[in-house]
Amino acid sequence: MTTVAVSELTSFIGKDLGHSEWLLIDQQRVNQFAECTGDHQFIHIDEEKAKQTPFGGTIAHGFLSLSLIPALSAGISMRPEGLKMAVNYGLDSVRFIQPVRVGSRVRMQLTVVDVTEKNPGQWLVKSRATLEIEGVDKPAYIAETLALYFV
Repeated sequence: MTTVAVSELTSFIGKDLGHSEWLLIDQQRVNQFAECTGDHQFIHIDEEKAKQTPFGGTIAHGFLSLSLIPALSAGISMRPEGLKMAVNYGLDSVRFIQPVRVGSRVRMQLTVVDVTEKNPGQWLVKSRATLEIEGVDKPAYIAETLALYFV
């Protein structure tokens, strides 16, 4: 994680913050997500039935892959000096482009899109989070994330 002086936050607009480490998406993770959310659609948990679909096997839930943003971006994101607290402020947009097949490895790429001071000591940072799938040309998704920093 990069620590930045508050006066330099806006200089990061347009900057690529890099890539996370690769993370394996295995069937156990997908099954656990299905249990947590109650989403037991067969394309996620029934390996035999999922083989008969255009995906050729089970795929991760879109919301599972989206939920990886905090963990995957933790090591590559930026934060202002003197940070007291950061909160998830939501998403401006999400587009699921390519399914993540179980057994694939994924990684996060982050780019700062915008930085705005909402109130004194409160900075809203919009980033483009792209989930890349190893060996696949198209990303799993592109999401515009919002984080509110309190300094």
